[in-house]
Amino acid sequence: MSAETERHRQDDRSPLHFEMVRSAPEQSLQGAVTDLCGYRELRPGHFRIVEYASLTVPLVISFAEAFAIGLGKAPGDNDRFASFAAGLFAGPVTIESFGRACCVQVNFTPLGARRFFGLPMSALADRMVVLDDVLGIEGIALRERLGNARDWKSRFTIAQAFVAARLANALETPPEIAWAYDRIILSGGHTRIAWLAGELGWSRKHLAGKFADATGIGPKTLSRIVRFNRALGLSRRSADDWAGIAADCGYADQAHLVREFRALAGETPTALGTR
Repeated sequence: MSAETERHRQDDRSPLHFEMVRSAPEQSLQGAVTDLCGYRELRPGHFRIVEYASLTVPLVISFAEAFAIGLGKAPGDNDRFASFAAGLFAGPVTIESFGRACCVQVNFTPLGARRFFGLPMSALADRMVVLDDVLGIEGIALRERLGNARDWKSRFTIAQAFVAARLANALETPPEIAWAYDRIILSGGHTRIAWLAGELGWSRKHLAGKFADATGIGPKTLSRIVRFNRALGLSRRSADDWAGIAADCGYADQAHLVREFRALAGETPTALGTR
């Protein structure tokens, strides 16, 4: 298992303020886990990032100070979370830390998270749920083992073994949901929901209920997030052609794309392009 360490500077004169180590999952976890991340802050300060709507379901296991997290808003005094799981959220997430954070994060796919946690993903959607409530006493023991490990490589090994053991005893994703989910992903969010339901012989309401259980959101919202992330990726290669990106990604027009960027990223495409 290889891990790539990234140390980021605010500018060339400032001291390093955090360490981030990422690792790809072992082969047996691929499809359920996208990657693992170790994060440690190296000096005091007030740090803030905004994450855009994505299809990542994180499990964060902290050994130090909690993060302040706001869904679709700036976090308030009561929005503090240390070890937790977070479901999908169709909007921007603001994360603040204060120089003393240290954690391991396991990033799941939506269907992988459903199998790992063994509960309807609607229970996690649009919220953070503390570790004890999603993993119980097993989660507490895992946090202690990770905190006592000597380095990131050891922590990743422990975390992956824990995830693999739970997945080995988990129910498989219903094939109808796996098929419909893949159609949305592979089409870049273009697939018509009515067509998916028709192919399965289900009503749209039944399909939406099955998706809420499996992913936490309905197929329409899933498609919106997929289209947004495709547009965001295209913009990094051709940021001056927003009309073309809108057409390629299935938006009615450029104004539609702008509205979706505001909803899912909290900013206009032009503002994101200047970052």
